[in-house]
Amino acid sequence: MKKLLVIQVAGLGYKCVRKLGAPSCGTARALKPLFPALTCTAQATLRTGTPPAQHGMIANGFFDTTLRKPLFWEQSSSLITGERFWNAFQARGGTVGLLFLQQSLGETVEAILSPAPIHTHGGGLINACYSKPETLNARLEKRVGHPFKLHQYWGPLASVKSSRFIAEAVAACLSETDAPDLVLTYLPGLDYDLQRFGPDHPRSAKAYQAVSQDISMLWNAATTNGYEIVVVGDYAITPVTDQVIFPNRALRDAGLFSTRLIKKMAYPDYYASKAFAVVDHQVAMVHVFDPSALAQVKAVLMALPGVDQVLDAAAQQALGIAHARAGDLFLVAKKGSWFAYPWWTDKREAPDYATHVDIHNKPGYDPCELFFGRTPFQVSMDTSKIKGTHGRTDFDCDVALLSSIPLQAASFQELTTDLRGWLMV
Repeated sequence: MKKLLVIQVAGLGYKCVRKLGAPSCGTARALKPLFPALTCTAQATLRTGTPPAQHGMIANGFFDTTLRKPLFWEQSSSLITGERFWNAFQARGGTVGLLFLQQSLGETVEAILSPAPIHTHGGGLINACYSKPETLNARLEKRVGHPFKLHQYWGPLASVKSSRFIAEAVAACLSETDAPDLVLTYLPGLDYDLQRFGPDHPRSAKAYQAVSQDISMLWNAATTNGYEIVVVGDYAITPVTDQVIFPNRALRDAGLFSTRLIKKMAYPDYYASKAFAVVDHQVAMVHVFDPSALAQVKAVLMALPGVDQVLDAAAQQALGIAHARAGDLFLVAKKGSWFAYPWWTDKREAPDYATHVDIHNKPGYDPCELFFGRTPFQVSMDTSKIKGTHGRTDFDCDVALLSSIPLQAASFQELTTDLRGWLMV
């Protein structure tokens, strides 16, 4: 049975490969990225070989129109529609492991390892990973020497240490006697400092070096244990050079987005609002709850500085993102700009979650969580701190591909066809 390790590396754009130094993993070539260039979208396409319009993961989150609630970083595999590229491989007796991939819980594979903390009744958090089989996490933690630390995976303390744990755990997994034949994993380490400081900042150099070492470690572990290896970037992080865009402020100012004042804090009222934008880096999904307001919503958003495109249903269809989760309008930021979720200007109106790491309650991606705020145990609300972003697929946004097997793909989406074909020969 063939054995293959697939590593998706956050932020591994083709232009940044030279900054990795000299990882012992061959020569990189460029792939056309997927649009929108986001983590969950890319991982869903890698698994299914289909565009976002088909698999449904338009972004890292979406607005559930039935619940009238934004949902971010949900982990159910049922969120992804479509056949997985490894199904035929499994039918021939191959085994599959998903280690630290998004939306992996519930997949019909032999091994799963994913962060899955327990949120306690009192507001605390128990650090934990979901493990299939149940003993897998304990075995790998023992091999690595310590448990996976969630605060290194996201938040002000997020760092390349999260990637190092993942790399060491995957390397240990590959050496086990019952290791899966096909292993897919994810290294997030570049993501943090490239967003904090930008891809060209000197302070990002250590992140490049650390991830280079992680890739080399896994390349050597794969070779030692008889695996071929494929390393691919999911998106390229580009510098923030222009303004931050606040679509929900504009909608609120126009009387299209309503709030509830609770203890003087302005919380969204999705039942009274006519429209709301769920933001994610350089894209935003706008749901218009009152169809008669669509033209007004579009005009308000098109007038916002920093907005490059306001895509209606027909335009979404042409780009392969036409799906209910994409919203009635889909926004794309200009080069150097990105979308932020806040709808308030007075900090006293900020909801309680605005100053905390709260990826499930915030109705949009918040990179400010990468920084501490002015008071202990809080995160920043200063959007000017963010120096790197992603989501667009032009302006030198090709991603990198390194492989020990022959691959013909010219785009990220085509890579899945290559992987399926190689496994079945």
